[in-house]
Formats: sequence, C-alpha cells, structure tokens
Amino acid sequence: MVNLGSTGENGFLSNSAIAELMALAADHAKMPLQKALRRASRKALMWTEEAANLLIDGRSLTELPAVGPTLSRLIHTWIEDPPAVPKPPEIRANFFSATEARAILTKKSDWADGLRGDLQMHTVWSDGSGSVEDMARAALGRGYQFIAITDHSKGLKIAGGINEEQLQRQAEEIESVNAKLRAEGVQFRVLRSTELNLNPSGVSDMDRSSLEHLDVVLGCFHSALRKKEDQTDRYISALRNPDIQILGHPRGRIYNFRLGLKADWARVFDVAAELDKAVEIDGYPDRQDLSLDLLKLAKKAGCRISLGTDSHDPQQLRFMDYSLAAVIQAGIPKDRILNFMNADALRAWARTVRDVNEFPAIDCQ
Repeated sequence: MVNLGSTGENGFLSNSAIAELMALAADHAKMPLQKALRRASRKALMWTEEAANLLIDGRSLTELPAVGPTLSRLIHTWIEDPPAVPKPPEIRANFFSATEARAILTKKSDWADGLRGDLQMHTVWSDGSGSVEDMARAALGRGYQFIAITDHSKGLKIAGGINEEQLQRQAEEIESVNAKLRAEGVQFRVLRSTELNLNPSGVSDMDRSSLEHLDVVLGCFHSALRKKEDQTDRYISALRNPDIQILGHPRGRIYNFRLGLKADWARVFDVAAELDKAVEIDGYPDRQDLSLDLLKLAKKAGCRISLGTDSHDPQQLRFMDYSLAAVIQAGIPKDRILNFMNADALRAWARTVRDVNEFPAIDCQ
C-alpha cells in the first residue's frame, strides 16, 4: 500500500514518491544505471509538473529532466502499479518537491506577493553564471525590491572565492548597477554582501575591514561537514562571530549525499535569538536547509529567518518557492523574516546587529 503523502494532487504517485523509489532502486543498481537513478532522484525535486500528469496528457516522461527511455519505462510502471513507498531515511527526509511547494504557495499567494527580496545568490565573480546586473534584472522580473549578492569569500577556492581586493571591485560594480537602475527610475537596490567562509571554529576567512562596508554578511561552514559528534559549540562560536549577521545553510545537508551536522538546535536558535541574528533557509532544491523540523524549533526560539535561493544563474531565483513553502508550513510569522523588510530596514537591522554584537577582533589569518 502506498504511504500517506506519496500521492500527488491527481491521486497518482507523486514526484516525491518517485524520487524516493529511484533513490531506493539506485542502492541495488549497477553503474551506469545507478548514477542515472541517483541523478534523476535529485532532479525529481525540481520537476515543475507531476510525472503522472504527463502520462494522463499522453505525453512522454522523457520530457522530464534526467529521464531517458530506461527510467521512463520504470517510472511508467510505478505510476501504473504503485509499489509501497517507505518513509524516507533522514538523508532524504523533509524535502519538498517543486510541485508540493507550488501547491502550498497557491493556497497562500500573499506570501509570494509580499516578498521583497532574495538574500543569497552567486554571480560570475565566484561560481555563478550570471552578472550582477543579470541577477538584478531577473529579481526585478519577480517583483523584488532588493537582492544580496553573496559570492564566496577567498577561503573557498573550489568555488572561485574572491579576496578582499576583488570584493571591493565587486562593490564598485554593484554601485554602478544601482546607479543605472536609479537612472531608469527603478525602485530597486543590489545589496553588497558575501558568503563568508567559516572554519570549524566559526572563524571567518576575510579581513574584518573589508566587511565593514557591506550591507549584510552571510556566514557558512563548508568544511568538516560529515562529523558525527555534536557540533553545538561550532554553531555558537559562529553566531558570536561579529563579522556575520546571517548563519547560512546551517545544517550543511545535501539530498541523498550528506546528512549534515548534528547539534543542540534549540540552544543554537536560542543564541541566535539572543543576538538578534538570523538563520537561513537555503532554497536550493537539494539543500532546503533549514529543514521543516528544525524550523519549528527556530520558531519556538523566536529567532529571525533569512530566505535565500543560493542561485547560481538568474533562472534559479524560482527556488524561492521551496523557502517560502517551508516557512509557511512551519508557521513562521512574516515579521521574523528578513525578506519581508524593505531594504532600508534590513540594512538598519544589520548595522544594529553588527554594533551590538561587536566583540574583540578575531584573528582570521
């Protein structure tokens, strides 16, 4: 019997259920089928249509990303004769599919309408494919009032992290784009930011003087993410780092690849609330971090929430649907979400957090 929640709006097997079935099948498949199944399982979270609806409409399942003839036949069999779909293991649990997120937003359209910006994205300055202006224009198309450009900092060389001098040159480009938009009469602002790389002790990799003039700073862990020991102290150290105002993709999980770190999350969120800092929901489909279970703890603590798509090209700004669906389902009030502020209020909050939480300088060398 199909598990509750594994059927879509049409009563057939949902994309989430198909993703889980493909992940399970991959565990017993040989290469190259194993690789194809794992890739398609991840991509199923991004399918914009329910696979079953394609069959109902007489269309081919090969229209779906990462689905070729072999997987098409397999998925067709599952939809026609649904197997039991077990509860996903933790490494694949609490992930929304695109169709699930869209269904949630359809019932709460005022959330998307009231959203004013996106607080994580990357450009050609690091590992993105769009320019600052490309990202700004795409955000304007979504009705936003601001975005934050959060290219990686220098410690993350694998992602093209930029150093202090490059960060300053990027700030000049951002001001040029802002001036261009003002000249066009557009009410929009590109915020200066960075995704600051934090080492496992919560120490940042950039000179503090290079960060002082940024509008807001996102801090993230990118190393030692498979540790099984409790990492509460790591998170508290990061939150107490005066360089950052937002703790990005905190758990560090990746769908069907990495479980992420463990911590006393209630304590972590309590510290974030005490310092008036924000924790992020990274809307990238295979991150969705913070996940729904942790968001409920964050809500109880009363800490601020930041929404970012982690976009690496303009089309990925649509990933905001995943972040919005999560806060709606978790019951987070809008007044605790940074993205519902206007740009001036957001910048004022970041300045206040920076001033109030100023501690003795941390050696980042």
